[in-house]
Amino acid sequence: MQRQELPQDVVAGLQRILLLDPSPADPLDTLTAFSPVDSLNALFPNGKALLRIWKESLARLDTVRTQLATQQKEIQDEIDALRLELRRDQDPNRLQTIQELIAELLSQMNRIREKATESEAIVQDITKEIQILDLGKKNLVTTITSLKRLQILMNSVSQLESLAEAKDYTQIAHTLGATKELFVFFKNYSTIPTVAALTKRFQAVQGRIRTQLERDFDTFFLQDPTKPISPTLVSQGCLVVDVLGEDVRWAPLIALTTSGILTIVIIFDDSHQYIDRYCSMELKDYRRIFKPSDEAGQLDNLSRRFSWFRKQLASSDEEYGQVFPPAWKVGQHLVARFAEITREDLSILLAKASSTMSVAQLLEALQMALDFENVMAGKYGVSFPELLQSAASPLRPGLSPRTTLSSAFEQYMNIFVDAQDKALADMLAPFRGAVKSRQSIDSAAGSGGASSEGEGRVVMVLPSSTELFYFYGQTLEQCAKLFTGKPLFDLATLHKKWLGIYAEDVLFAGIKGTPKTERERRSVEGRFTEVKTACTVLNTADYCQTTASELEEKIKEKVSEDYQEKISLQAERELFVSVISSCIVVLLRELEAACEPAFAAMIKTQWSALDTVSGESPYVSDLVKAADSVLEVIRSHIEQKKYLRNFYDKAASLLITRFTNALVKSRPLGEVGPQQVMIDLQGVKACLLRFPQGMESGALSASYTRSVTKSTTRLETLLKVVNSPTDPSAGFISNYTLLIGDSSFSNFQKARLVIDLKGVSKAEQNEILDTFLAMTSRMNELETTSFLSSLDMDPPAGPITAGSALNTPNHSSPSLPMLATPSNAGLMTPPLGSVSPAPSPSEPKREVFSDLRRLVNFTMRRERDRAAAEAASGNHPVS
Repeated sequence: MQRQELPQDVVAGLQRILLLDPSPADPLDTLTAFSPVDSLNALFPNGKALLRIWKESLARLDTVRTQLATQQKEIQDEIDALRLELRRDQDPNRLQTIQELIAELLSQMNRIREKATESEAIVQDITKEIQILDLGKKNLVTTITSLKRLQILMNSVSQLESLAEAKDYTQIAHTLGATKELFVFFKNYSTIPTVAALTKRFQAVQGRIRTQLERDFDTFFLQDPTKPISPTLVSQGCLVVDVLGEDVRWAPLIALTTSGILTIVIIFDDSHQYIDRYCSMELKDYRRIFKPSDEAGQLDNLSRRFSWFRKQLASSDEEYGQVFPPAWKVGQHLVARFAEITREDLSILLAKASSTMSVAQLLEALQMALDFENVMAGKYGVSFPELLQSAASPLRPGLSPRTTLSSAFEQYMNIFVDAQDKALADMLAPFRGAVKSRQSIDSAAGSGGASSEGEGRVVMVLPSSTELFYFYGQTLEQCAKLFTGKPLFDLATLHKKWLGIYAEDVLFAGIKGTPKTERERRSVEGRFTEVKTACTVLNTADYCQTTASELEEKIKEKVSEDYQEKISLQAERELFVSVISSCIVVLLRELEAACEPAFAAMIKTQWSALDTVSGESPYVSDLVKAADSVLEVIRSHIEQKKYLRNFYDKAASLLITRFTNALVKSRPLGEVGPQQVMIDLQGVKACLLRFPQGMESGALSASYTRSVTKSTTRLETLLKVVNSPTDPSAGFISNYTLLIGDSSFSNFQKARLVIDLKGVSKAEQNEILDTFLAMTSRMNELETTSFLSSLDMDPPAGPITAGSALNTPNHSSPSLPMLATPSNAGLMTPPLGSVSPAPSPSEPKREVFSDLRRLVNFTMRRERDRAAAEAASGNHPVS
């Protein structure tokens, strides 16, 4: 019996898993080429060697037995020791001893705890008198300290009473602060009569001081010539107010205001405070002069308002700058009060003028407000919102919320947005619509458009697209400087709207264009114009799609966080992608139109009449020339290589599909026809492989080459089947199963129909079909489908892309089902419903039979033929 060796890869895998040496010294460790006979001969070269080894083994037998007995005894001794230890550990007496030891340990712990308690009681008894002495000392020190502080407090209150009579605000400030600190110490002693009496005296003297301060501030604010008051006294009074606390500084007051001879009584309610009262005094003339109902208070005189206040602020700083402490921030409060009054007036004025106001007036007034805010922010070294926040009441911050002057304009920024909408409508009006869009594209292509040099060629982008995004950038920057909230979001929504309009009414309308006559479609110049137009629109759509992404990121950077998640231009980018797809459809349509005469010539060729095989047919050179001329224009006008690769895939699929359809339409091929078509196919394949010339990525070019080769190889396989002789039928079927590799009856019918079977009798045709069924029924390894499954034996007449309608991008993108996967092209034609008009109800509908129905019909026909043959020979079949 012949011994079979293991494969080398299996041996290597076993050696790697078992960690064996690939070249072992011991032959028993090898996995291959092991010979037991050679190994035994090496160990026992002759009979004497075998006898010697047997004698040596007998001599060593006693030694081995002694060693085994010794090892057995050692193991038995170890087992006995372990059993003895186990019995000792399980002894009940030992467990009882352990429990007694634990109980004794617990008893010792209890005795130690009791002794510790006794020791603690002894120590406390020894130190009891010492603790009493320490407590007495502490109480005595506290009493002496309290008496001393009480004496000081009584003196301070008496001193405050005398200072209040003398209006010595400087000393009052020092004494009042110290007295308030002393009263903090006596807060827990308020129930003692002496302390309670001092508290009442202190509250009374504070009330007198506050009354005097109010009277002095009133006199100072009113500037009564009959009762002059020194600014120094008011400045010292401010120190006392600070000591009294912020509740006094912001306390409500009642005062009189005198303007010349006329005396005006103003009563301030609880919302007016010291500083607010001063601000109201300073701004009383402002409210009188710039009333919203008067001419001076109108929106046109907004600059006069700011000029008046700047002069008033400078005068107040000069006159009262040394009176109020810097911590009071009187200037900031005056600015905040002015901003509050002015904002209320602006809200009234804007509400009245919103219906008639122009965007120029709105932006001019808004810019003046922003300039004023910037000037005030620079004066005090903080932003204007921070300035308003610092001027809010610390006791009641929610009492009078203040916002910026410019915020009054925010709700009226729709005027600005509407103006941009109108400007965009005017900007794109010359380009919207099919006619205007096509004229603008042709004009741009004729003048060069917005071009950029790249890789030695000129690529064009419509100037209207660059103008559109430049306008977007300008308006975005302008609005972001004013507001980053809802107005900027509304402007972004407007940009989104006009991007969609530009994609539909300008770009898509441009490639649909004005319908051309058949003569213009067939002219080379007209065809190149269509190709250039489609390339220009494709480049523009790609530019818009890329720039829209950058625009979205820029808007998100500038808009407030509340609106960032709502900003998205994804739908508009998809519109531009749909425009790009439509442009590629147009390019494919022009390519097919250029190659249409060559395919028409191929269909008209009488292949069955050929006697010999010559070089390439004339239609191949025409096809190659037409394809190269269109491709040359496309390469020089498309900027992005990724779209070229996409176009090459679809163009190759289109031309191979048209070649296949023309081949099916031109049947029968005869005997020499398939050989001539294979030569022509090589010329077409060479043309297709030249499409991606100049592409930088070798991987993409190699992938394209594999795709084209796969598609043409399938067509070559079909031609080889067609070229096979049908006699004998078994040889033809064997060749079919070897090349095609499927057992589908309908696919075999397709291959058979391509052959010229006019000279074959009906009986011979039935014999071929019978032989096919008989042979394929035994070939279980065959597939049920192959590339012939997609071969249409009744392809549509005319160009494939002629029926590809360019839908509006807003609804759907153009569908090219047969161009989606170029690797499946070659023998596949697109579904009729997707590329050609739907048949009218009067047209007959072509039925497609399944394999089972074909098989049943064939079987019934064969039985009828067999019955007829038996009847002719005189043999009656048994029913």
